[in-house]
Amino acid sequence: MSVLTPLDRPNSYIGRSVPRPNAKRLLAGRGRYVTDITLPRMLHVAYVRSPYAHARIVSIDATTAREMPGVRLVATGEDLAKLCAPWIGTMDHFKGMKSPPQLPLPIDKVVWSGQAVVAVVADTRALAEDAAEAVCIEFDELPAVVDIDAARAPDAPVISPELGSNLCFHGKIDTGGVEDVFAGAAHVVEEEFHFGRHTAVTMEPRAIIADYDASEGQLTVHHATQTPYQFQDIYSRHYGIPESRVRVIASDIGGSFGMKLHMYHEDMAVVGLSMMLGRPVKYVADRIESFVSDIHARDHRVRARMAADAEGNILAMDVEDVTGIGAFSAYPRTSVVEGNQVYRLMGAPYTFRNYRADLQVVFQNKVQMSQYRAVGHPVACTVTERLVDMIADKTAQDAFDIRSRNMIADDAYPCTSPTGYQFEALSHHACLAKLKAMMDYDRLRAEQAELRTKGIHRGIGIATFVEITNPGPAFYGVGGARISSQDGAIIKIAPSGDVHCSISVTELGQGTETIIGQIVAEHLGVDSNRIKVMTGDTDTTPHGGATYACRGAGIGGETALQAAKKLKANVLAVAAAILQDEPDKLDIHSGWIVDAATAQQRMELSEIARIAYFRSDTLPPGTQAQLSVAHHYAPQGYPFAFTNGVQACHLELDVETGLVKILKLWVVEDCGRVINPLLVDEQIRGGVVQGLGAAFFEECVYGDNGQLTNGSLADYLVPMAVEMPDIEIGHVETPTLDTQLGAKGVGEAGTAAASAAALNAMNDAMKPFGGTVAQVPMTPARILKALGHI
Repeated sequence: MSVLTPLDRPNSYIGRSVPRPNAKRLLAGRGRYVTDITLPRMLHVAYVRSPYAHARIVSIDATTAREMPGVRLVATGEDLAKLCAPWIGTMDHFKGMKSPPQLPLPIDKVVWSGQAVVAVVADTRALAEDAAEAVCIEFDELPAVVDIDAARAPDAPVISPELGSNLCFHGKIDTGGVEDVFAGAAHVVEEEFHFGRHTAVTMEPRAIIADYDASEGQLTVHHATQTPYQFQDIYSRHYGIPESRVRVIASDIGGSFGMKLHMYHEDMAVVGLSMMLGRPVKYVADRIESFVSDIHARDHRVRARMAADAEGNILAMDVEDVTGIGAFSAYPRTSVVEGNQVYRLMGAPYTFRNYRADLQVVFQNKVQMSQYRAVGHPVACTVTERLVDMIADKTAQDAFDIRSRNMIADDAYPCTSPTGYQFEALSHHACLAKLKAMMDYDRLRAEQAELRTKGIHRGIGIATFVEITNPGPAFYGVGGARISSQDGAIIKIAPSGDVHCSISVTELGQGTETIIGQIVAEHLGVDSNRIKVMTGDTDTTPHGGATYACRGAGIGGETALQAAKKLKANVLAVAAAILQDEPDKLDIHSGWIVDAATAQQRMELSEIARIAYFRSDTLPPGTQAQLSVAHHYAPQGYPFAFTNGVQACHLELDVETGLVKILKLWVVEDCGRVINPLLVDEQIRGGVVQGLGAAFFEECVYGDNGQLTNGSLADYLVPMAVEMPDIEIGHVETPTLDTQLGAKGVGEAGTAAASAAALNAMNDAMKPFGGTVAQVPMTPARILKALGHI
């Protein structure tokens, strides 16, 4: 293929020049004529990235790159800083939290390996990448701060000297009396846990197209994100564009798992580049870039101990969590939220009252770390459930019996955890009993004992969990973050009788639009195939928090339900006026106005719409047909909804190789009212597989110099079909009374406890050898080391 001619030559088409006087020509090999074809307006950006984890930027020479074919702009941090106001990833309710200001591209220094330093914009991505290779940057390498203990040392290099230390946040919880409880306890167990960093590896990587129209002062951003309204606010405030002139469109995206909640430097730069050029600019992260720019998660080292009396009644927990988050706190949700949920979810299913915890969030020269599916849940669950198993071993009790002895009674709600979380109603005992029956637990234990005599070593692990869902204003708004806790819906009936629902929750592949359509259909009284649900566009849907923290059904669904009921009341009022009847004597079923008592059909909904839109003159005087309603809803009761459940893992260990076969996994969960059983079950299965990925495969490994050593899918392992066990799912339903719908959310339940159940199963399998493991992922090498083979 010939080289593309530059866009500043208007008489051109892809691959060849068309002389202006004779523009109408046969396009070679295509059998049709074209007239005055020009190249697309779209431009593409590639980034020059730092090879160092920590270094000063001495100089940037882009002379050669600017002169290369198709290059439209080479921009540095200084160029973008003239347009974009810096941001700081802190929230007010995390007292004492600090983080340095951030800009789209750095000006003075780089703080992780892979950080974008220079943006090259060209006619194609290939041309931009070629020119990026011609940019010369001189760096002065600085000591890299990688290890969390080294980062906290008094003589450690400080990544951001203006902050005074590498400590982002220090949190403490202490109910008092913990030392006395431990001193008098019959049993004390303790362990040091390590959780490997991992990242989302979504089907669709991060992608963004920014298009700034200077003539209108209008910015339109097509963005693969969960939260278009959040980004509308960010782009407006940081680039000084009125919010009404910022449109963010978030179409269906191929997965996110929380990774696409956050604001990324490259994405922010794309907006500025479009403003500088007056042209649409596109960026799609490739897989290599994703590993060094997408947020990571779960980088924790937890030292914890648990006290119990002689009968195995848990008395207290004492926890120290140190987590590394990279060189910045993520914006706008911060990188403290994960650690905060870790130390507040510890011991959540259990009745003890004495608790002490210390959380330290530390800066380091690595990729930024922040919120990812089941934020903090797997860490808290793994620590708690492993210690519970250790208490069971100390007191010679079965894994089910020790939990049943200590879990909060199902009739003991509402109650408050030692960490301050308020639980409306949970169902630990009902879930535990159902799980035991589903697994045929006694048979599995008997089989396990028999197989051990034959040299086959299987393990059974149990893990109970509590999941945070449906966050209210206490989650973000209380800290000053402009992230909505409410959602909005606009539902209207078209003249055809079809129903259009525009709603602020978004579609990530988890079935949001299906759920919303189902709720509207049920509560309005129409067939679901006549409902069109529209999401993800700040110009056409009402403002809202969108989709995060399992709020799609619990908050978005409640919004849709209430809007549908308001619209139904309006329709029945108009129908009553036409039919000369009372609204409360009418109902809507399958798109028909019917007699409420007999279900006799009276008039089609489409006929109501026809009259309202085209013959309103025939309506009784004073009748105004309102066939469109807008409604917003935000949680008003508990600060969060909490779901709960229990998982069990059955695996087989090859003690000679350290290889593991996951035989089966069971889940019983309580997400409140189940709206769509198929979607709920598949959400759980997907979450379980991600939890097993953390348990056995996924880890972002860094060298001492801050280099990511396995940043590709050739080296970073994710579970595939062959690693997926049969996953059997059961349900207990405890609807929340905070909403009419009663749904709580389920998107993170599978991930919350899968790694904990797997770790407990592994330790159960290793019992005959006296080996234990307290680190995930549980790689063959770590397993063999625990067994004493290496």
